[in-house]
Amino acid sequence: MKRKRNPNAISEKGLKTTLIGIIISAVLAIVKALGGIFGNSYALIADAIESGTDVVTSGMLWLGLRWSTKPADENHPYGHGKAEALVALGISLALVGAAFIIIKDSIFHIQSPHKTPAPFTLIILVVVVITKELLYRFVLKAGKEIQSEAVKADAFHHRSDAITSVAAFMGISIALWGGEGYEVADDYAALIAAAFIIYNAYGIGRHAVGELLDESLEPELHEQIILLAEQIMNVKKVEKCHVRKMGTAYHVDLHIWVNGELTVENGHMIAHKVKDRLIEGFPQIIDVHIHIEPV
Repeated sequence: MKRKRNPNAISEKGLKTTLIGIIISAVLAIVKALGGIFGNSYALIADAIESGTDVVTSGMLWLGLRWSTKPADENHPYGHGKAEALVALGISLALVGAAFIIIKDSIFHIQSPHKTPAPFTLIILVVVVITKELLYRFVLKAGKEIQSEAVKADAFHHRSDAITSVAAFMGISIALWGGEGYEVADDYAALIAAAFIIYNAYGIGRHAVGELLDESLEPELHEQIILLAEQIMNVKKVEKCHVRKMGTAYHVDLHIWVNGELTVENGHMIAHKVKDRLIEGFPQIIDVHIHIEPV
């Protein structure tokens, strides 16, 4: 038997994961900024900007997770789970903002000659890429476990940071290999990184907007809910099934057909059996709203 998830445990896991990301991103942002300044690499400085937005957006996520787990009240009968989707959308917009800052400054540096980056910047980038990729996998795993789109968005933000570091590594390598005249490879690498950041931002924002607009969820979950509900005795058919996501939890709306000659009390009992079975079978479901239709 599957047990119902503990919202507090979910919240704590998400908050802990996010806090780890904030600390690591802050340290890397400082290291990359200093490396870029003293190593004459704008690609590394751009990478530091991206890590800086990691700190800001992870802070937003931390606050959003705390807010989204607040219990339902009179003004928010479905709870505060949508706050998580709003945070994910905020992360997406922050990524776009960071990308355009990088693009603007990269174009400026392409037009303004500068020194060749120092070789030690490559060592910094290797460490950054490994660290960020490991952090991406750690945060993504946590996001999947607690079924949080905002935590998953934060994970992809860490991945985009790793991508900008790879681009910076390639640009600096070309600049060092080519010598005089190839310094701009560092700046073109920053432009490529910005393009990847915008692409990731679109994916994050797309899912967040879908959740805010109660977009239909994955068909497989929808079909499994109907199949389980129709296995309950006296349920003739599930006429309608709508699933909405509220943060890490799901609310289900069902229209079920039962024998029209049953009493109101019997129909009420059948509805409760369906609700109990669905919550037992799908731990992510926290409430089921059922309308009885007579056959």
